[in-house]
Amino acid sequence: MSDLVVQKIVRPERAVSGPWLEVIASNLEYHRATFLWKCEGLSDAQLRLPAVGSSALTLLGLMRHLQGVERAWFQRTLAGTAPRFFPYRTYVTADGGEWYDESDATPARDVYADYLKACEESRQVFAGVTVDLARIVPNPEFGDTDVRFVLEHVIEEYARHVGHADLLREAIDGTTGE
Repeated sequence: MSDLVVQKIVRPERAVSGPWLEVIASNLEYHRATFLWKCEGLSDAQLRLPAVGSSALTLLGLMRHLQGVERAWFQRTLAGTAPRFFPYRTYVTADGGEWYDESDATPARDVYADYLKACEESRQVFAGVTVDLARIVPNPEFGDTDVRFVLEHVIEEYARHVGHADLLREAIDGTTGE
């Protein structure tokens, strides 16, 4: 068995025009795949490398975070359900937020499987939670927002963290791309 956690990733084509919801959905899938593409071909140890000297951030830590993004925004905020978060070790940051503790020993394969499960859970609720894009949902972070804002915010989360993943991957093994 290979020690590589994320095998070959094929990124989907993005819709660049058409109905707004189709463009958003295709861009979300593209960013999900792009994040995994940055993790492709790495071992558990490499995914845990804090590759930038000024930060403890790792690709595996980002994967833990993005499963939380998926569940918090799609299940809790949009679907109004109580998501089942994997019990990763966390800590409170200096600004009072919460982040995933990089010393969490959960095997990278398990984190990857959990991330894929979180994405699939989001896909399953997507059609139901996007019927009324103007629907207002309570949002303790930003105040009450509509569904469009939440979808845009999830893409913003991915775009930000794919940028982090670019830097981490290049520092790990020199691989670059887009």
